[in-house]
Amino acid sequence: MEIGVFIPIGSNGWLISTTSPQYKPSFDLNRKVTLNAERYRLDFVLSMIKLRGFGGKSEFWDHNLDSFTLMAGLAAITSRIRLYATVPTLAVPPAIAARMSATIDSISNGRFGLNVITGWQRPEYSQMGLWPGDGYFDHRYHYAAEYVRVLRDLWEKGVCDLEGEFFTMKDCRLSPRPQAEMKIICAGQSDAGMAFTAQHADYNFCLGKGINTPTACADTVGRMRAAAGLTGRNVASYALFMVIAGETDAEAEAKWELYREGADLEALAWLVEQAIADRNATGGSSVSQAIDPRSMVNINMGLLVGSHAKVARQLDEVATIPGLAGVLLTFDEFVSGTETFGKRIQPLMVCRRTVAATAQAAV
Repeated sequence: MEIGVFIPIGSNGWLISTTSPQYKPSFDLNRKVTLNAERYRLDFVLSMIKLRGFGGKSEFWDHNLDSFTLMAGLAAITSRIRLYATVPTLAVPPAIAARMSATIDSISNGRFGLNVITGWQRPEYSQMGLWPGDGYFDHRYHYAAEYVRVLRDLWEKGVCDLEGEFFTMKDCRLSPRPQAEMKIICAGQSDAGMAFTAQHADYNFCLGKGINTPTACADTVGRMRAAAGLTGRNVASYALFMVIAGETDAEAEAKWELYREGADLEALAWLVEQAIADRNATGGSSVSQAIDPRSMVNINMGLLVGSHAKVARQLDEVATIPGLAGVLLTFDEFVSGTETFGKRIQPLMVCRRTVAATAQAAV
C-alpha cells in the first residue's frame, strides 16, 4: 500500500479548532515535512490550493501558499518522492497549467503530477471576479473535461486545436513537453465527479469515514471501481485519513478530545454556508461529507486515533480494502507527525514492512 502526505499548505492543517496546533504555512515547514516523507520512503506528497479561508478565531485556512510554486521549490530539493500540485481550473488557464506542469516535471526529473479541482467555494473566485455564476455547479465537470483535454493534448502532442464549449485553442503549442507521463488526480465523490474521474483521471482520492473505522470507506472505493469499469480504464483509489497518535491510546484520545473542545464554531459555520450553495451536491459528494456534523472539526475525514501500534494495525486494515492503492495522510502536527510515522508507526505495518526496513537502513 502506498503512503502519501497531504502537506500543510494552509494554516492549521485540517483541524478547525482553536486548541489544536496553530501555525501559518511556510516553505520551511513544508520542506521539513516533505524531507521527512522522503527520508522514510513514503511515496508522494500533495498540496491543495485554497484561495480564501473560513475565518473564525483560528483564522482557518486564511493563510495559504501557492501550490505550483511550492511544489517547484520542493522538486528542487528532493530526489525520489512524487509531487502533486493542485490547479484551480477557474483561475488558471489550461495552457498555462500545462506549461507550469512541464516546468516542474523538468525540475523534478519526471516526478510531478496534477490534482484537478473544479472549485466549490464561491467566494474564492468571486473575490477576483472569476465566479461564472451558480449555474457553474450544473456543468463544472463538463468544463473540467475540456480543461483536461487541453492538458492532455499539450502534454502528449505539444499542440491543441480544441474548439469546445468552454475553451477554444488555435494551434496552441507547448514545448518542451513532460519527460514522463503526467498523472491526473481528482477527488470527486459525487456520481458526476466519479464519472469524470473514471473518464479523465488516473487517481481518485476519497475521504475515509468515522473514527477508528479503517474500512468504512470501502463502499466509496467500490463505487470508483464500478465507475472505472464502465470506461475500461484503471483508476487507483487513495483514502484520506488524519492520524492522531500517542504513546498510548489514552494519550492520543486526550489530544482528540482537546481539539474537539476547541471547535471553531464561526469557521465551521462559514464552511457549512459555502458548502450548501451547491444545490446539486449529492449525499456522497466530498462537500456533503465535509459538513457532516458528526466530525466536522477535522472536516469529517477518516480519523485514526491511538497508540503507534494501534494506528499501524488500523492502516494494515485499510490495506485490505479491495481496489485501494494507498492512503493520503494528514497529522495534527506535521513535522513531528511524519517523523513519528516514519520511526514508530510504519515499522509496525505489515503492508509496509519491506519499505520500512529500507528506510531504517538508510536513516
